[in-house]
Amino acid sequence: MAGVEIVKVKSIDDGMRLNRWFLKYYPSLSMSRFQKLLRTKQIKVDGKRAEAGTKLMSGSEIRIPPLENEKAPLKKDFVSKKDSAWIQSMVVYKDDNILVINKPSGLAVQGGTGQNTSVDDLLDALTFEKEEKPRLTHRIDKDTSGLLVLGRNRKSTLELTKAFKEHTLAKTYLALCFGVPKNKTGEIKAPLLKVGDKMEVRDDGQKALTTYRVLDTVGSKFSLIEASPLTGRTHQIRAHLAYIGVPIVGDRKYGDKKFLIPSDLSKKLHLHAWKIDLSAVIKQKSVVKAELSDYLIKDIEFLGLQLK
Repeated sequence: MAGVEIVKVKSIDDGMRLNRWFLKYYPSLSMSRFQKLLRTKQIKVDGKRAEAGTKLMSGSEIRIPPLENEKAPLKKDFVSKKDSAWIQSMVVYKDDNILVINKPSGLAVQGGTGQNTSVDDLLDALTFEKEEKPRLTHRIDKDTSGLLVLGRNRKSTLELTKAFKEHTLAKTYLALCFGVPKNKTGEIKAPLLKVGDKMEVRDDGQKALTTYRVLDTVGSKFSLIEASPLTGRTHQIRAHLAYIGVPIVGDRKYGDKKFLIPSDLSKKLHLHAWKIDLSAVIKQKSVVKAELSDYLIKDIEFLGLQLK
């Protein structure tokens, strides 16, 4: 039949259900017509009759009858040379399945109201030798700097997303805080509930647990704290440190207004996603570390604090 196409499934679509594949590439094809094409065997996978829920494999061949009018328009993603070089300079780890970047403070992970550029907008510049662009597997706040882990294919993205949900990837953050905690090490067990645009410690909130260790102090005025979230609540470290009386410098949402930022320090949020242990997904010891932002290094040195 003239117009019939045989299309090979790309690695980016490995594991996708047939109905979702058609929704992606032929968005104008109605479900009733799709089902009819399946029943009349006009759509086949690897020469065999297929069902809507048939799982596709990379390299499989899909027989497609003439559907030119239902095709999705060709999308030409464009990232400028300047932005490409910028996002590529953030890469701190790369293998066949995983990319890790060191995101600067102020760059959102995904676009939203008032956001001009996000990591998500720049992913096409991180394909390198692969056909497909990497995918987001978790989030960090726009104003938090540091490690962001991306999956380079569908399988690794699913594995990483699952690992983040199950909290099997140990994450360590570094925070410059006002004040000094009563205890130099400890656990913060305080349930968190979203109220408006903030997380509040509430008895009816979700379980939230953070461990911390004080690395250094400036008398009773400032402390450099290493914190690890053992649950994944929004703004968890920010809300928990404020709860124990040591809000993060530059945190306008959770910072106590009685703490005024000295003019010599940056007004940016002093929270950095510092280390992540990828051993659970890489199957060998692998801790990735992100260098601190320039303003964090400058302010830590200015206060005479030491990373221990």
